[in-house]
Amino acid sequence: MKKTSTRLADGRELVYYDLRDDTVRDAVDRRPLEPTVTASEIRRDPLLGDSVAVASHRQGRTYHPPADECPLCPSRDGRLSEIPDAGYDVVVFENRFPSLAGDSGRCEVVCFTSDHDASFASLTDEQARLVLEAWTDRTAELSHLPSVKQVFCFENRGAEIGVTLGHPHGQIYAYPFITPRTALMLRSLADHKAGAGGENLFDTVLERELAGDRVVLESEHWAAFVPFAAHWPYEVHLYPKRRVPDLLALDEAARTEFPQVYLELLRRFDRIFGRPEGAEGDEAVAPTPYIAAWHQAPFGDLPGFDGVTRDDFALHLELFTIRRTSGKLKFLAGSESGMSVFINDVPPERAAERLREVASS
Repeated sequence: MKKTSTRLADGRELVYYDLRDDTVRDAVDRRPLEPTVTASEIRRDPLLGDSVAVASHRQGRTYHPPADECPLCPSRDGRLSEIPDAGYDVVVFENRFPSLAGDSGRCEVVCFTSDHDASFASLTDEQARLVLEAWTDRTAELSHLPSVKQVFCFENRGAEIGVTLGHPHGQIYAYPFITPRTALMLRSLADHKAGAGGENLFDTVLERELAGDRVVLESEHWAAFVPFAAHWPYEVHLYPKRRVPDLLALDEAARTEFPQVYLELLRRFDRIFGRPEGAEGDEAVAPTPYIAAWHQAPFGDLPGFDGVTRDDFALHLELFTIRRTSGKLKFLAGSESGMSVFINDVPPERAAERLREVASS
C-alpha cells in the first residue's frame, strides 16, 4: 500500500491509498473553494447522560446529485470533484459538511473505489484489503488528535438508510467522548468481570454463539453469527476469533482472510430477499440497504468502568438491514424510538438460517 497525503483547495486533508507503490499523486484541486465554515457543537443531555451533535451547516450538504455530478467520482473531462486526480483506488478526505469538527472531533469520507456503479460487495479481495488498511491507518492517525476518544468506521448503503450520495463510500467519525453504545458494552464488561471471576464477556458470548445454531459462516480467523437478541430483522456480528481491541491489533492472518469473509457476507445480504418479480440474473437482485459498523475500543483510560481496560474490549463489526421483508422496512416507531426497546419481526434463528441458505455457490 502507498499512502499520499495532500490538501484540497479549502485546506481539508485528502489521502490517497494505492495498491501500486509507484503511483504518483500530484493532481491539484483547481476549484475556487472558500475555507470550510462549520458550526458543530456538542451538547450533553443531563437526564440521559448522552451527547448530541448540533450541526446546522449540514442542512446545505449535497443531496442526491445526478451521477454525472457526483462529488466522489474522480475529476475527469473538465468536471472537478472532491478528488482532484483522474482515478483512484481508495481515497479518504475530511468531510466538507462534518457533524463533528475542531474540538468536537472530526468526520472523514472513505471512497472505496472510483467506479460510481460499483458496491463494496463487488470489490475484489485486493481492493477490500486496501479499504481495511485505510480504515486501520485512519484509526491510528485520528487516535493521535488531542480531542479524539473513539474512532468509528462505518458504511451506510442505500437510499432507505438515508444515503445522499450514490457512489460507494463510507465514513469515519472521530468522537471526543465514549459513545453511549460503547459505554453500555463497557458497563456490561465490568459487571460480568466482577461477577464471573475475571471472565471476559466478549469471549463468553463468542464461545456460546459458536456452539449454537445462529452461526452464519466461520473461517479459521473470523466468525459471523446472528446474535441471540438481535435488534434488527437481519443482523450479523463479525468477530476475529482472537480478541483484539481495535483494527490496529489485527494480525496478518486475520487481515488476509478478512476480504473473503466480509465480501461473502455482503453478497449474502444482497440475496436475502431474492429477485424482484419477473427479473432474471444476479444483476436483477434488489440491493439490500444496510449499515456496517466497526466497534473499536476507546483510546486512553476508561474511568468509571472498574477493572476494565481497552484490551478487554473486542473489535467486531455489526452488519444489519432495516428491510424486514421484500418491499417492507423496519421503522423505529414508538417502542424503539421512544423507549429504546426493539421489537424484532424476524426470529434470529430464522435470519441465520436464511443467510446460510443464500451462500455463494
